[in-house]
Amino acid sequence: MQEKPPRNPQAQPASLAQAPDETLLVLFGLGDREAARILTARLTPRAFRVALRMLGGDRAEAEDIAQEAMLRLWRQAADWRQGEARVTTWLYRVTMNLATDRLRMRRGVALDQIAEPEDGHPSVLAQMIAADRVAALDQALAALPERQRQAVVLRHIEGLSNPEIAVILGVGVEAVESLTSRGKRLLAAVLAGRKEELGYVDDRP
Repeated sequence: MQEKPPRNPQAQPASLAQAPDETLLVLFGLGDREAARILTARLTPRAFRVALRMLGGDRAEAEDIAQEAMLRLWRQAADWRQGEARVTTWLYRVTMNLATDRLRMRRGVALDQIAEPEDGHPSVLAQMIAADRVAALDQALAALPERQRQAVVLRHIEGLSNPEIAVILGVGVEAVESLTSRGKRLLAAVLAGRKEELGYVDDRP
């Protein structure tokens, strides 16, 4: 009889790292801290990115919201039922709701108000130009109506499909397509005329 090879102690962590989000969340609910570590590393950056874009680039508030969204997710772990919802869908929805609430709490600043660009000399350094472009995108996103901003962030920054976005926003796919289309048009209008300022200069004679 052929002797079985010894179990590889690294096999479990490797398989756990490849486990679906829903499985990891259920395992955390059962007390598996390694599952929580993997899921935290996997999902926190997503929540942070969405919050950052929704809040016009405010990193401190985006970090707070990402942490709060993850804390709420952990509270759901013990009662989570696999197959009823995707963890990412739940997380995106909670993150957007938290970001929207934070925006509405900002006194003296309208939800769709565009922040004025800071005065300063144009930069010739590529990294500063890149930073200016990111800031311009954040300002432009802040100009969109709430639902359009949510749809554009999820579709064109997070790369979700229209059906996924429809579930997150609680609307139909056609509504998502309309929100995304109108949001893109408004973004283009807001950014129009800023190509030279942002370093998009046509050098052809």
